[in-house]
Amino acid sequence: MRVGVNLINFGPAASPESLERWTTLAEALGYHLVMISDHIAVTPDVQEKYPAPLYDPFITLAWLAGRTTKIELGTTVIIIPYRDPIHTARMTANIDQISGGRFILGVGVGWAQQEFEALGVPFKTRGAMTNDYLRAIKTLWTNEVATYEGPFSTFKDIHATPLPVRKPHPPIWVGGASDAALRRAVRLGNGWHPIRIRLDWLKEDGLPRMKRIADEEGLPVPSLCPRIKLHLTESAMPDNERVAGVGSLDQVHADLAELEKMGADYVLLDTFMDDPEATRSHEPAWAQLMTVAEKILDLEKQTVR
Repeated sequence: MRVGVNLINFGPAASPESLERWTTLAEALGYHLVMISDHIAVTPDVQEKYPAPLYDPFITLAWLAGRTTKIELGTTVIIIPYRDPIHTARMTANIDQISGGRFILGVGVGWAQQEFEALGVPFKTRGAMTNDYLRAIKTLWTNEVATYEGPFSTFKDIHATPLPVRKPHPPIWVGGASDAALRRAVRLGNGWHPIRIRLDWLKEDGLPRMKRIADEEGLPVPSLCPRIKLHLTESAMPDNERVAGVGSLDQVHADLAELEKMGADYVLLDTFMDDPEATRSHEPAWAQLMTVAEKILDLEKQTVR
């Protein structure tokens, strides 16, 4: 199981220096992946949760590709309807080329209705647009000259090179927990990327639903690649009051071991606890990542101690 880190690309302390520090620290500690979130228009609904300044994921990842050597680089998650799929395919293929095949595309349909309105993108059809755009992106990723016809995107004879390094294309992780999201992960993704989960929900509801939908579609079950919170507490918390990754060192250790037992290929650690004021300093988050690397993970063997 590979373990990664969610970069904080927003808030008062976000800067080129902090983003480079997050990434180089993660790589030095032996983490396998860093991922970054996505917003284009910081409308009031976005600002309330993820305050400006907010650094663009694609530009940031392309820059970080040149400051790293082996750590994978990804998005958690790109809001697919926000951008024309030709543009998204071009940017992501370029990042995969620049990084030597280290890019992972995490995707979602989005939630910030004011941001959709600011961008002139219809909110109610975002799920259907995401499905169509993903098909278009995969077409552009896998054909030097690409033609596609869909309900929201149509193009002909687009010269799409450079194509991504990874074949047949970079991994696609699909976020969300609805049946529609799970079906999207089965049909169009390589991995399922649920966030901020409870392990009992994952075991009793999420994974069984995913298996049922994959069976209905006659397709393989996508890899399990969740994003969980990381917040270490001095004493143990009641299990019914916490999500995975929150609690004492022993509880977090047990959470990661259980995810490994469930077959997770990747786990992404997210230190942001929904408090914008906490983004004024990243040092506490870095300290927790160091503790997890030293006390819980055997990162060279890609497993939990």
